[in-house]
Amino acid sequence: MASRKKMSTEHKAALAKGREQANPVRAYVEALESHRPKRGRKRTPASIQKRLAVIDEQYELASALSALSALSALSALSALQLLQERKNLEAELATLTADDDVDLDRLRKTFVKSAKAYGVAKGISYGTWREIGMPADVLRDAGIRRAS
Repeated sequence: MASRKKMSTEHKAALAKGREQANPVRAYVEALESHRPKRGRKRTPASIQKRLAVIDEQYELASALSALSALSALSALSALQLLQERKNLEAELATLTADDDVDLDRLRKTFVKSAKAYGVAKGISYGTWREIGMPADVLRDAGIRRAS
């Protein structure tokens, strides 16, 4: 059995440097993704509460119908789908009502400091940054150019 080699201090330093570059990039990309406007009508806490009330009524009806043997399979599936929709809406409501304490300006500043070196190390082109949704002005501030 071969003995395991210990990591050199240079290797450890390189790994640490990679983490230092990757963490701000990951945090900013995730923040942009979570704050990206979505298509369609925006949901409000009030509209979610209204839909939850409708789901409660429909669930009671589906439960009552499941007592009848002929409709029990259909109403059981309806009840299952209503429960899942309720769970999804409750999670969305919790997200909407939670304090949004993401500091995009701070994340942007740390991204700008790290992005160029990270992109060079990982071979990420300007087009790839843009394709993921990175604003052109942020890339310009980070020193990432089209020719890079």
